Amino acid sequence: MLGDPALLKLVKASEICVLQAPDLPCQSNRFYRVHPRRNDRFLEPSHDLVQLYPEVDFTEVHFVRHLLDRLRTNQDARFEIVAQELRDAWLRACSELIRRIKPPVILLWLHVQRRTGMHSDPVLPDAAMIEQLRPLCTSVVECSVRVAAESDALEDVLFGTLQQPMAEHVIGPSAHREIAGKLLPVLRDLN
Repeated sequence: MLGDPALLKLVKASEICVLQAPDLPCQSNRFYRVHPRRNDRFLEPSHDLVQLYPEVDFTEVHFVRHLLDRLRTNQDARFEIVAQELRDAWLRACSELIRRIKPPVILLWLHVQRRTGMHSDPVLPDAAMIEQLRPLCTSVVECSVRVAAESDALEDVLFGTLQQPMAEHVIGPSAHREIAGKLLPVLRDLN
């Protein structure tokens, strides 16, 4: 978002900004580079990552979460080095982004609950990280929702027959209503 001047221009022209806390893995950092627009796409490892994981063949990796899942399978201290870099890079980028936004910022800290066996994020923002951003924001709203497969919302989601496996992994209309319900009182207090 920091590299998108058109987006920042739109945000600066708004009265209030609700910023969902971005994903940690989907950002370039000292260990790997992501696509500037499709930031779930892994482009290449850095020399540091190749040195840290010499046994990993990165040519088979195309997505960031696939990369992190592969690194995490080794279950050793090296993954924590990568995870800490993601946390540090995230804090720097989010702090800078919020400072650049002129209108009041409401930070939405969204927890998406998935069933066991479904894709999970290997590194997530924690309470300490959110607290570091709190002084830069007008408010922080925390909300937990479940993916459509975990709630009764799958029947409310429109998708084609072949799209059901993906539809199960997204949040549905009921989750969006829950998020809106959490944000509404905060937005009203600003007016």
